[in-house]
Amino acid sequence: MNLLNGAAFGRLESAVYAAEMRQRVISNNVANADTPHFKRSEVLFEELLEQAAGGLQPQHLSGKRTDEKHRAIGISSANLPFPKVKTDKTTAMNNNENNVDIDREMSLLAKNQLSYNLYVQQINHEVRMMRTAIEGRA
Repeated sequence: MNLLNGAAFGRLESAVYAAEMRQRVISNNVANADTPHFKRSEVLFEELLEQAAGGLQPQHLSGKRTDEKHRAIGISSANLPFPKVKTDKTTAMNNNENNVDIDREMSLLAKNQLSYNLYVQQINHEVRMMRTAIEGRA
């Protein structure tokens, strides 16, 4: 039995990957804040995850496929969305057509750091719970 391949753990893993990607993208935006004609980018993940979930409510069931012939129920780790980078080419903030707002980028960076920390704490909690169950200690 593979304990770390569940849908919940897969979503956490994807969220951590998205936060890492978002860190790189925002850092690139900040680094190019004064570059003429630079257009900021952003990472789309949460929106894609909501679309993949199809608006599932908590009362809906999700299933685990043990055979490729079985139908998938709900969202599984196999059909999780991959984070995508989107570039905003429609706006301009300066005379040099750059659209990076450094204050906004820095607040997004702080928000992303908090999200990343939350995801890592949740993964650590899940692993601790599995370890407690396996070892039988309280």
